[in-house]
Amino acid sequence: MASQKNIAILAGGGNSEHGISMKSAKIVENNIKHLYRTFFIEITDDSWHYLHKNECFAINKNNFTLEWQGEVINFDLAFIAIHGTPGEDGKIQGYFDMLGIPYSSSGLLACSVSFNKGVCNDYLKNHGINVAKSVQLFHGIPYSAEEIVNEVKLPCFVKPNQSGSSYGVHKVYEANQLKSAINDAFTYDKQVLVESFLKGREVTCGVINFNNELKALPITEIITENDFFDFEAKYKGESKEITPAQIDESTQKLVEDAAKKVFQILNLDGVARVDFIIDNGVPYMIEANTVPGLSAESLIPQQAVAAGYTLPQFFAAWVEHGMKV
Repeated sequence: MASQKNIAILAGGGNSEHGISMKSAKIVENNIKHLYRTFFIEITDDSWHYLHKNECFAINKNNFTLEWQGEVINFDLAFIAIHGTPGEDGKIQGYFDMLGIPYSSSGLLACSVSFNKGVCNDYLKNHGINVAKSVQLFHGIPYSAEEIVNEVKLPCFVKPNQSGSSYGVHKVYEANQLKSAINDAFTYDKQVLVESFLKGREVTCGVINFNNELKALPITEIITENDFFDFEAKYKGESKEITPAQIDESTQKLVEDAAKKVFQILNLDGVARVDFIIDNGVPYMIEANTVPGLSAESLIPQQAVAAGYTLPQFFAAWVEHGMKV
């Protein structure tokens, strides 16, 4: 019976998205706790523990079990709601692969490739996906600001290569702003991506493959009050998110087809979200998110509801899919 299944909901992580991850995980727990035995597990650099009534109970990392009320809990699924490392870069997936424990997200290689924006863009470009022109920088290796500007033009975006929630992202208008933007991005990651600016409508499309049926969720258009879809726009209400997006059918199909193609090329699984800029009618992929945000402010819950799911139905279908894979 579903009520007997033990579901570990993993939150936290040792990165700047810890707080957002905790919110995402709480949304998951609130929507499935009536169907499963749920255990909210916080992952930090120093501790893995089950959070229960403000108390912490240690997880045995050797086999991912929990001693709880005289019982050794073995988990039927790890629902990964950790944004950034170690939940979105493949590290925790490799751990669960070795233990043979099913999990909710894409696998180790898919997460690792998707999380590295430079590698991901190059890989997808070679498979026919439109991406922005970019230059990848590495900490400690000299670069020429002039050559970068010549390559990507201005304005351009500077972003940490492996980070999320728009931390450390800058829109650069003048060549003399480039170095300070790159220096700031390097405080978040040892690799930095400088991308050309694409002028157009920003949209994002969730993709699911529950029961091995590939489907695009309704597209969301993002209209931000800020210069771009930064942290404040994402999480402090400084943007308008329209789901389903008010775009014509042909553009909708282009975006849906591109999102599903990215999902297939990267060998993603469960639920992923693919972000695009539509420039002159052409969707350019910005990013593929293998552990998309699930908080009240996030886009996937909006798209799931627009697709006709209730959130309990959606998360239960996601859990059941993960246990079958």
